[in-house]
Amino acid sequence: MSIANVDRALTLIETLAAAPGGLSLRSLAEQLEMPKSAMHRLLQTLAERGYVHQEPASQDYFLSLRVALLGFRYLDARRLPDVTQQALDRLARESGEYCRISVVEGEGLVWVARAQGATQGLRYDPPMGRDVVLHATATGKSWLATLPEEQALRIVYVRGFDTPPGFGERVIRNVDELRRQLAETRRRGYALAVDEGEPGIVAVAQTFRAFEAADAPVSGTISVAGPRVRMSDARVATIAPLLARAAGEITQLWPLRVRQSGGNHERTDARQLTASPT
Repeated sequence: MSIANVDRALTLIETLAAAPGGLSLRSLAEQLEMPKSAMHRLLQTLAERGYVHQEPASQDYFLSLRVALLGFRYLDARRLPDVTQQALDRLARESGEYCRISVVEGEGLVWVARAQGATQGLRYDPPMGRDVVLHATATGKSWLATLPEEQALRIVYVRGFDTPPGFGERVIRNVDELRRQLAETRRRGYALAVDEGEPGIVAVAQTFRAFEAADAPVSGTISVAGPRVRMSDARVATIAPLLARAAGEITQLWPLRVRQSGGNHERTDARQLTASPT
């Protein structure tokens, strides 16, 4: 298979992942700007491998759960959620809100674990499959604030300041505002997003490291998010120390994750094994 076909196959999978209601052959061919015959061959190949299935009635194509299964297998193999879920669950209970963990992957972040602490009233429960938009989320800003400013700005500039539909009206739109908010995040010790990742939602996030040292590489973030009617300034102030404690607990546990993954747990190797921004 050529590089172009690999690229088309991956783009097709991403397109179907964003369309749970399925898409027709014509719609897929138009979106990917491919001849219908070529799109049909690509779909047939993916169907034979179990990644795509076709609904007999509508003839629309759907992504199968095989992709999700691969993701769960990968997370299980790396044991990412195992060593952190207890700390995440406790934070959810104490905060009474939705909590998530993301890990650094290259020059971005990926969600790997969640816990719901809201037991009544409004519940914020976003899908885990969304990309982490770095400049528009507390999670993204908390990580960007740990990078050299030039690197952080470059990463966001390359991705652009556009956001998918559904984001809030207070999303950062330019470099000057991003620089200001990252400076506030460093001063405050945690990142804050109000009406940014989603209208009416307040999120607070903090990073955790590969091991307990001030210069240890950042491995990921932990966050708390909930409806603005509950997440007042005063409540955020009470959640911040809980978040800091949970981040510290995960930092203590992270070398265990490295050992469970089969890696050397010495500090020098932890730097190599942890996905760090370069």
